[in-house]
Amino acid sequence: MGGGMMHEMQPAPITAVTVNKSLLAPLNLEIDPTIQAVRTHEKEQIKTLNNRFATFIDKVRFLEQQNKMLETKWKLLQEQTVSRSNMDSMFEAYIANLKKQLDNLGHEKYKLESDLHQMTGLVEDYKNKYEEEINKRNDCENAFVLVKKDTDAAYMIKVELEAKLDALTDEIDFLRQLYDMEISELQSQIKDTSVIVEMDNSRNLDMDAIVAEVRAQYEDVANKSRAEAETWYQSKFAEMQQSAGKYGDDVKSTKAEIADINRKIMRLQSEIEMAKQQRANLEPRSQRQRSAARWQ
Repeated sequence: MGGGMMHEMQPAPITAVTVNKSLLAPLNLEIDPTIQAVRTHEKEQIKTLNNRFATFIDKVRFLEQQNKMLETKWKLLQEQTVSRSNMDSMFEAYIANLKKQLDNLGHEKYKLESDLHQMTGLVEDYKNKYEEEINKRNDCENAFVLVKKDTDAAYMIKVELEAKLDALTDEIDFLRQLYDMEISELQSQIKDTSVIVEMDNSRNLDMDAIVAEVRAQYEDVANKSRAEAETWYQSKFAEMQQSAGKYGDDVKSTKAEIADINRKIMRLQSEIEMAKQQRANLEPRSQRQRSAARWQ
């Protein structure tokens, strides 16, 4: 329709105008100057008309070009209308697909929110359990420190008792050696006295009685010294045995306490290791749950 209107509005073809150039040539006649001025004016008017005519022709050509351009645009617009109808159906299908994806995302969001709520509860439970385990671990570490102090104190007592026991043992050995040396010295003195008495036997004196008397005296002295030494040694040895027994009982008691403390330490260490393992197992879950909570 637009193309038909454009064809109907086209102007009629312009016919060519011929001008006799001989008429424009000046005549070499004796003419009135006013007539010459009129002719000159007419020539100028003709030139102006020719220029206006040329301009009009240019405008007509420009309008013809614009008409052809409009016809071309009209055809393109008609073709675009057909393609736009195809694009509309394609856009509608794309929009329907997007709506479907939006619905799926809405369902998935609802599911994720439900999972997030559930995971938040689990995070709180694990957080409380983790804090309880941390408190237990701190209690175990404090108990371990106290037990270690008791163990160190018991070990120092044990070392002190062992040192006392060694000192008493050395003292007993020294007293035993001293007693043996005194006995040996007394026996040596008795033998020397017997030898001297026997050497003086060659005299014509009544040496038998003298020897008997001297021997009796020395034996009496030796017996007394031996009895006193043995009594003192036995009493001292009994006292040392009693002290050693007492210290031995203390050492046994200390060893029993140390063994008990070692068992407690091993039990606490195993509990600490279990707490560390539980903490290591809970930390990845806690991190995932904290990450999920941050995404909420």
